[in-house]
Amino acid sequence: MTIYEKIDRYKMSIDEMRPFEGHLLNEIKNYYRIGLTWSSNALEGNTLTLSETKILLEDGLTVGGKPLRDALEALGHAKAYDFMFTLLGSHRITEEDALTMYRMFYIGIDAEEAGKYRDRPVFITGSRYEVCQVEQIGVEMAKLFQWAASERNKYHPVQFAAQLHKRFVFIHPFIDGNGRVARLLMNTALIQDGYMPAIIPPVLRHEYISLLERAHDDQPFMDFIAERVLESEKEIMRLLHIPFPNQH
Repeated sequence: MTIYEKIDRYKMSIDEMRPFEGHLLNEIKNYYRIGLTWSSNALEGNTLTLSETKILLEDGLTVGGKPLRDALEALGHAKAYDFMFTLLGSHRITEEDALTMYRMFYIGIDAEEAGKYRDRPVFITGSRYEVCQVEQIGVEMAKLFQWAASERNKYHPVQFAAQLHKRFVFIHPFIDGNGRVARLLMNTALIQDGYMPAIIPPVLRHEYISLLERAHDDQPFMDFIAERVLESEKEIMRLLHIPFPNQH
């Protein structure tokens, strides 16, 4: 059985519990709001712990001695996460959605840059590949979301989500926060198709970055994301006491 068949088998078991409604739906959304915000920011060097992120998002309390920027990143990411759930009624993701996510994430950090493409070159430390030239960003972003609209159904939903993440990161359209927006877009695609989000814990940062660097060969990166989706499925099944399907 491939990992994608396994994911779909687990999804069927979870789907029997759907629709998630009321208190249960809010519990699940809040659980991943904290987990995704913490892990996505931690991958980029944010020093807040999971419990500090929880206290900040739920109680509005900041932690003494931690950089203000770390708190602003957590609050901004949580806003962008909330926006992601407004996109679940449709089966499309647009360029405007990506810009909105970025604006929500970044406006508390740098209002000048929030919600617009970078106007100066950047490079990714440790990467052998160049990102998109400034003058090409608009064209490449338009092409990316045209691809997303026209080619989405040609992929397994988890493979499409991983592809969207990878292609977005290779354009690197923003001055900062590209990885976080890429992961939000990926998870939007997953949740729109009824899958659990892919959470990449900081302990897997090296593997994640090196696979992304080598993602000109797509399969290992897509399989890595698939493993993260499968882990989320197992987690939600344990939390909701859903029996695990027979593996045979």
